Amino acid sequence: MAVLWLVLLVGLPTVFLGLFVWAVIQHFLTAEVPSAFEHPAKFRFMHCVVLYGMTLGTILEKLRICRMPKFVQFLHDVLPIKKDPNLLVTDMHFGVVPVRLFQPKAASSNLRRDSYHGMCSFLARETDSVLLSVGYRKLPDHSFPSIPKDCLHATIHFLKALETFGVDSSRVVICGESVGGWAVAIVTQALISMSSLPQIRAQVLISPITQAINFNLPSHQQYRNIPFLTRDLMSTCICKYLVIDPSWREAMLKGVCIPPDVWKKYRKWLSSDNIPQRFKSQDLQPELVGPFSEAAYLETKHIWNTEVSPLLADDKTIAQLPEAFMVSFEYDVLRDDALLYKKRLEDQGVPVSWYHVEDGFHGCMILFDKKPFSFSCSLKALNAVVSYIKGI
Repeated sequence: MAVLWLVLLVGLPTVFLGLFVWAVIQHFLTAEVPSAFEHPAKFRFMHCVVLYGMTLGTILEKLRICRMPKFVQFLHDVLPIKKDPNLLVTDMHFGVVPVRLFQPKAASSNLRRDSYHGMCSFLARETDSVLLSVGYRKLPDHSFPSIPKDCLHATIHFLKALETFGVDSSRVVICGESVGGWAVAIVTQALISMSSLPQIRAQVLISPITQAINFNLPSHQQYRNIPFLTRDLMSTCICKYLVIDPSWREAMLKGVCIPPDVWKKYRKWLSSDNIPQRFKSQDLQPELVGPFSEAAYLETKHIWNTEVSPLLADDKTIAQLPEAFMVSFEYDVLRDDALLYKKRLEDQGVPVSWYHVEDGFHGCMILFDKKPFSFSCSLKALNAVVSYIKGI
């Protein structure tokens, strides 16, 4: 028994060290870190840690102990939460959907705004807002349409009870980042037909997913290997969420699942022609690489659903949307999704304010208070959102 414990004490640290070395090697083989980044060494270290956690999770999944996403979520959940003494935070349920309500403790003579966002405490405090965060169902246990369904359910429930929470019904803001931004676009479009509910004052979309069709936009090509959201990771998650067999992922990336006649109809919204020239490099590849595959189209055709690609909503729907604030990051594979949706809204007369973070990368905002791993771009983007909401 003593020998077994000795083997474990010596062997396990060696295995963990070996995995971290592998993660470092994997980072330098696959990841691209632009020289313009503020702290490239810190960025590289963080990505190595993420790769290390994902590798451990993958091993546990192969051993059938737990799924890799569950393990990564566990690592995230064990991190300490900073409590803000100026906020009252309440966990509750709207039906079966878990939500977390953030309310400033200080009394206010005016009814407060509401907004949704990952950095809930900061936004609620800095904007003097009541803020509701939706705990929508996620991968790997839940797939489409769990996210928009849960977010819409929670939004409707909250809009019906604004007076209960002291929220001014004329100043409600919906806000989301990445997948949350995608949910904002879908929910805001769905609410248009619900005239009995208070209208949304504004929508804030931060690095949103707005389509799952064209994976060869300039940002998809230029920043395909930039952590923490590579094009491969993005497309893999989309396939898992939409329950598309991973064998069709390559067809999606090449665009061979797009029928020529359908592309002709929608390229006015989906094409890189809508991206300003200053965001394009000289070595861009064609958007549709190979010959059309009907089999690939039949397996992936739900990507044309507006609950998957809100960019494809009809003009009448888009024209009725509330004003928008768009935040995009230069070194982000989803940069052009934001730019396409921005143009789509503007073309239909929807007022759009836009803040582009030249040195930003996907997911940087959640690091704004994670010192020493924060970046100046994190707080710049967050302050821009605060400034916009306070100005409404």
